[in-house]
Amino acid sequence: MEQICDDLAAEHAALDAVVADLDEAGWATPTPAVGWDVKDTILHLHAADGMALLACEDPEGFEAAKLGLNSGTRSLDGWFLDAATTSGADVLVRWRVDRERMLTVFRAQGPKDRIPWFGPSMSALSFATARLMETWAHGHDVATALGTSLPVTDRLRHVCHIGVTTRGWSYVNRGEAVPEGPVRVELTAPSGAVWTWGPPADGADEVAVVRGAALDFALVVTQRRLLADTALVADGELAQAWMERAQAFAGPPTDTFAERKGLG
Repeated sequence: MEQICDDLAAEHAALDAVVADLDEAGWATPTPAVGWDVKDTILHLHAADGMALLACEDPEGFEAAKLGLNSGTRSLDGWFLDAATTSGADVLVRWRVDRERMLTVFRAQGPKDRIPWFGPSMSALSFATARLMETWAHGHDVATALGTSLPVTDRLRHVCHIGVTTRGWSYVNRGEAVPEGPVRVELTAPSGAVWTWGPPADGADEVAVVRGAALDFALVVTQRRLLADTALVADGELAQAWMERAQAFAGPPTDTFAERKGLG
């Protein structure tokens, strides 16, 4: 838990550095997510982190909040702040406070402790990893909008791991059967290390393989890039089909880049 929390704190800091000095015009910069500007994006992260804090500190209160959200009477982003009347600078201050409170609570959890969420409950370790993945993905949107980039570090391993473990979800979410057979993943980390998942590709049986840069894989599984827009190689029908459907987060499935740009 200490390691994932340290990495999540570093991801927060990387995104914070991108937005820390923005004026209100900068906060209103549109991002690649259609309909979202920079302030909307940080507000969304603040709201999700706030809900994560609530889920840890007051599970019953979280369940009540979830009922309100699921009924459509309130939106997640509007649960804490009103985007129309709150400045970007104020959103940033609130995000800083609540994300630190969230990290403090996470550090006190055991890695297998269960935390309720909008889908099934999650282990504390998986929960913190998911918060890192979402922070990184939305941070990429913000950095792109502002003409800069986030540091590319080996923290991407967390994003890639979620991408691998959600292969089945990418099919189930579309109402499709999960294909039988494994897919091996071979990724080159920013540090030059090689990360692998799945069975070895040199066995007697032919194994589908996804290989390439960890950054490209992370962008595809968080639906910030289409497979064809990266240098990833998807070798085999199982690998190709997965990469065309890959979705490392909850929410309805999307099929085109235009749709994916509008993801929350």
